[in-house]
Amino acid sequence: MSETACWILRCEHRLLTIAGNASGAIFPSGSAADFGNPENVLRIGELAGLPCYAADVEQLPEIPSAEPTPLRAIFQLAGPETFALAGRATQLLDWQKHHRFCGQCGTPTTMKAGELAMQCPSCGLLAYPRISPAVMVLVRDGDQLLLARSPHFKPGVFSALAGFVEPGETLEECAAREVREEVGIEIANLRYFHSQPWPFPNSLMVAFFADYAGGTITPDPNEIEAADWFALDALPLLPEPISISRRLIDAARHEGGEGAGRISHQTRECK
Repeated sequence: MSETACWILRCEHRLLTIAGNASGAIFPSGSAADFGNPENVLRIGELAGLPCYAADVEQLPEIPSAEPTPLRAIFQLAGPETFALAGRATQLLDWQKHHRFCGQCGTPTTMKAGELAMQCPSCGLLAYPRISPAVMVLVRDGDQLLLARSPHFKPGVFSALAGFVEPGETLEECAAREVREEVGIEIANLRYFHSQPWPFPNSLMVAFFADYAGGTITPDPNEIEAADWFALDALPLLPEPISISRRLIDAARHEGGEGAGRISHQTRECK
């Protein structure tokens, strides 16, 4: 592979980035030989007008002004487009690493020509990249939003409710179930907002607005550390702009009072 390309090289969950690159690209460019001819290279798209490849390496090459960088930091360094490509790279590298052997017969697999699939040469089983759909729901009652925090969040941060879709379940059914299980209330008027590939590790986040339809906030202690209603002009610490949860909350905040009061309740106790 002698062509000049952009390289996303990963070692121990960190990506090699270059500070102060004149082209604005944060990943190094060159031929495969410039980076020690990495094995199991994946082409993941294009960046800065160059083909872009990704590979796991045992040790990152020593390049002036280069440093290992966690994936989350890519958004701040280079913006959403580069972050999305880096996220795609990490998901595909994980998929390739986790499917080196056939899950049916244990034979070493190879990359199938012409498509993203690891193929078993013995039994023919194909393993495609895994994507796990998850639903996020921002519940609103008048000028207040229902926000919650997981014990895994940074201190003080609250966000919308979210959970993974179960087998045989629609997105709408998942939204109602997750809200009911996590905080004990019912929702109505579910409205699609946006989706976001989320490479931590391989999710597709599908975000919705919903209206409060009854019940008392009763957090599930196994999932939720705290949950409450917050006024639009008095929100707590929110997730970072990198996430669709922040975009979802910002959209509701910027909407202001529009549509407020569709479903209004005077009493909402929080246990």
